[in-house]
Amino acid sequence: MYHHQDNPIMKKRTFLKNVTGAAIASTPLLQSFDYWLTTIQHLSPEEVAQDEKFWLGIRSGYRVKPDYINLENGFYCLIPEETLEKYIQHIREVNYQGSWYMRTVQLDNKADMAAKLATLINANKEEVIITRNTTESLDTIIGGYPWKEGDEAVMAIQDYGAMLQMFQQVADRFGVVNKKISLPNHPKSDAEIVELYANAITPKTKLMMVCHMVNITGQILPIRKICDMAHSKGVEVMVDGAHCTGHIPVDVQALDCDYYGASLHKWLSVPLGSGVLYVRKNKIAQIWPRFGDGRPADDIRRLNHTGTHPVATDLAIGNAIEYLERLGLENKTARLRYLQNYWTDQVRSLPHIQVNTPKERHRSCGIANVGIKGMKPKVLAKTLLDKYRIWTVAIDGAGVHGCRICPNIFTTLKELDVFVAALKEMG
Repeated sequence: MYHHQDNPIMKKRTFLKNVTGAAIASTPLLQSFDYWLTTIQHLSPEEVAQDEKFWLGIRSGYRVKPDYINLENGFYCLIPEETLEKYIQHIREVNYQGSWYMRTVQLDNKADMAAKLATLINANKEEVIITRNTTESLDTIIGGYPWKEGDEAVMAIQDYGAMLQMFQQVADRFGVVNKKISLPNHPKSDAEIVELYANAITPKTKLMMVCHMVNITGQILPIRKICDMAHSKGVEVMVDGAHCTGHIPVDVQALDCDYYGASLHKWLSVPLGSGVLYVRKNKIAQIWPRFGDGRPADDIRRLNHTGTHPVATDLAIGNAIEYLERLGLENKTARLRYLQNYWTDQVRSLPHIQVNTPKERHRSCGIANVGIKGMKPKVLAKTLLDKYRIWTVAIDGAGVHGCRICPNIFTTLKELDVFVAALKEMG
């Protein structure tokens, strides 16, 4: 599959063909995946979303632990066996080639994987780098931004803790003033959200952080409208897309944001240690890198000088993208939204239940948050696991009190029925 070590020159084109999956095209697992894809060719994404036989076929391509029902796929999504096996092959081959690989094609292959990511999110390849996760991506911008004492930044208390902590660090170090808003769990309109951010802006505001999908509730924010408003006031926008790439369509050109970061080990199902950072071309030069680098100021790779790292993970990005493209992002998005609404629609009207995610279909997708009135989220999560063998995560703060529920494409309706019955019983 990979080029043999006794040939002095590795043909990059051949290597990348193998990287993206041609070498396992005849395996039973891949044939099975291809078979199930043929069964839905005539269906719309909405019809595919409700084809339980198809999704059971997709589930067969995952190794799902039987000890509990996994409804916490937001932290880390399982890798389909097809991608996992390819990743293991990458690890073995990099180990086999050793420093030869590292000194010859490592950087070219990383650049090719970054280019694939750029295509996935509709960016120019000169604007995208591979990182380890969203925290690294966005903290690179927060920490490297050309702050001056008295500059202001705007964010929400519902934003991810690591980024809020990084903003606190630049406040302590540079005298930046952080202004925090609180997002409603059930907004009346896009205008309400945009106005919240707009009201926090002053002539001193330089940068705004906005979640594309709020990690604790799954709410999708109107990013383009927020960006248009912020840009009209001379404010740059950094988008936290941790839960979006591989979950919903991401088009950074359509969003018109200045910076976008995401984790690939979540909904794209790349092995752990993979993320992406987009920086608008004309913003690259102003960001200070974390580590010294000799490249020109407008070369985004200067923000990606991380030293020796697990290169096999970079290669697996291509396999994960290929899997997603064959499945169809539209089909995956429709299925995740269908699963979420399948269970939330059954419990929203119950008097003892509080769903902390908007009801409108376009304001969420696969993630939602639910609480039981009078019960602490930690107690709810523990009860779900101990009594019903359902794995979730408790969220208790920033106006959100409940458990985050994140099914994946291998989740069945029967598993969600168990979850719904548990919620009803705990009332």
